[in-house]
Amino acid sequence: MKKTHVLIGSPVQQSPAILREFLIALAEMEKTSMSIDYIFMDDNTNESSSTLLADFKEKYGQVEIIKNKGSLNYRCDTYTHYWQEEIVWKVARMKDKIIEYARKNNYDYLFLIDSDLVAHPRTLVQLIKAGKEIISSIYWTCWQPGTIEMPQVWLEDQYSMYKKIPGEVITDEEANQKMYEFFNQLQIPGIYEVGGLGACTLISNKALRTGISFAKIKNLSFWGEDRHFCIRASALGLSLYVDTHYPAYHIYRESDVDGVANFKKNINNNL
Repeated sequence: MKKTHVLIGSPVQQSPAILREFLIALAEMEKTSMSIDYIFMDDNTNESSSTLLADFKEKYGQVEIIKNKGSLNYRCDTYTHYWQEEIVWKVARMKDKIIEYARKNNYDYLFLIDSDLVAHPRTLVQLIKAGKEIISSIYWTCWQPGTIEMPQVWLEDQYSMYKKIPGEVITDEEANQKMYEFFNQLQIPGIYEVGGLGACTLISNKALRTGISFAKIKNLSFWGEDRHFCIRASALGLSLYVDTHYPAYHIYRESDVDGVANFKKNINNNL
C-alpha cells in the first residue's frame, strides 16, 4: 500500500528552550501509513537553535535545512510579540519557499507549523482523515497577560470572531455574545469552516497547485501574511477549516515552556 507522502515545514527563528519542545513533538507525531520529510528555513540568530535543527537532521534524516540569509530579529517578551512589517513579509517569503519545495517534489500534503507550537501526536493522522484541502488544528493563546484565551482562527476580515451582514449594526453586547457562541463551538471536538487560519495547517497537493501563496496582496491593508494567504485561497475557490479534536499547545512566551509537561500529561491521560 502506497504511503501518504507528507512534508512538514517551518520557518525557524526561535529560542533553544522553545525549539527543543517543538522538535520533540514533531518526533513524537504519529505517522501511521505516512512517509515524512522535513524542511526548516533556518532564520535563527542563536547558534544553539541552529545546532538543534542540525541534531534533528542527524537523528531522523530526510531533513532539508535551508539557511535564510540576512536574518532580521523580532522581539518578544513576557507581555507579547512585536512584529515589524518587514519581518512579516520575510516570514511570508520563507513560507512560500516551502510551498514551492512541496510543489516541486509533488508531496501529497504540506504541513506548515510554527516553531513555537507543541502539536498533539495525533495531529497529522486527524487532519489527513478530515479530507479537506486546507485545514488547521486549533490552539488557544492569551495574546496579552490577563486577557482571555483566543483561537488562531477567525470568521471574517482581520480577526473577527462573528459574522455580520454588510451594513448591519450590532451592539458590543451582541458582538460579545456572538463571539462566545463561536468560542463555545470551537470547544466541541469537530471540523468547522472558518474564514481565516494559520500556524498549524495541512495543505493538500490539490490546494498547493492552485497558486496559493503568503505573498502580500497589493490592494489589501490587512496585517499579517496569514490574512493574505487565506483571502487568496478563498478567491481561488478553496474553503478553510479548523479541526478541534486535538488542540496544539502554544509556547507564546518563554514562561509557557513550563506548561508543556502538563499538556502532555493531559494527552496521556486522555489516551
